Amino acid sequence: MDDHQLTEIYAFAKKLGRDAGQMLLDSAWSRIKTPSSYGNFQEKESSVDIVTKTDHAVEEFIRQSIITRFPDHSFLGEESYSAGSSKEYLVTSAPTWIVDPLDGTVNFTHLFPTFCVSIAFCTGGHPVIGVINAPFLNQFFSSCRGKGAWFNEQHQLPLVRNPIPPLPEAAPSGCTFACEWGKDRREGPEGNLNRKVNSFLKMAMERKGRGGRGGMVHGVRSLGSATMDLAYTAMGSIDIWWEGGCWEWDVAAGIAILEEAGGLVTTANPPRDYTQAAIPQVKLGGRLYLAIRPAGSSDTETALGAQHRVVRQVWQRVEALDYDRLQ
Repeated sequence: MDDHQLTEIYAFAKKLGRDAGQMLLDSAWSRIKTPSSYGNFQEKESSVDIVTKTDHAVEEFIRQSIITRFPDHSFLGEESYSAGSSKEYLVTSAPTWIVDPLDGTVNFTHLFPTFCVSIAFCTGGHPVIGVINAPFLNQFFSSCRGKGAWFNEQHQLPLVRNPIPPLPEAAPSGCTFACEWGKDRREGPEGNLNRKVNSFLKMAMERKGRGGRGGMVHGVRSLGSATMDLAYTAMGSIDIWWEGGCWEWDVAAGIAILEEAGGLVTTANPPRDYTQAAIPQVKLGGRLYLAIRPAGSSDTETALGAQHRVVRQVWQRVEALDYDRLQ
């Protein structure tokens, strides 16, 4: 796909993101004005996996807009995928749109402002265009391969530039660390919640804690939206994001934006020899993600070298999560 085609698709994706974001905002304000609609949602696979009429309406608007303009492109949306019985990975090398019409549905139902629409365009099985619109915050993130990543279409990401700050030498100490509780709330070691909590503790604890594996991060953040976590990592506000259980629509747009901003995304699970193993490129359908913010070089290491160092420091402190395609 040539640059002219990508430019056309990028402009369309941004307009689509603005229009869909307005739908989310209108729906949020209508619920504010009509208190009887507060908490109007349905459960999917659990009491924390929910959907609203707004999810469906926004996805259908986006889908119809795309197939009208680009009938040869494939479409993968959260609600249409979730409604099916298969959990197979459907992204091919063909031009594909991956959409989450409302990421952070729990936030939306409680009027917590970190909810958004997430739109990604992929070629060759990898996202090359990303649009994230969080309308209640008036925050619009966008990127296109080779054209930079942007905040509200005016400020290039990461926001602190010239120079971009290097990662802390003692990382994860000195870093902000983002993670989510997830939908797997099973009790006991077989559940991912227990593994996540143990990992959170190690990352947050003083350095001498947990046998010297305490991360002593500056703070732990949970925004309730994987898409917003990635957008804030691209912005430079979050240094490290670690998560498992996400589907393609949760991360595709955020990966496009973060990578174009200079960030790195790899797998959440530490390999057996985390000190020497190669750091793989993120797999869109892998459901396990570790993201590091864009970094500047220092006198002693390159930006990429610093990102790899922080990846290994995180791997040292987290437990392996167990998510597959068949929840």
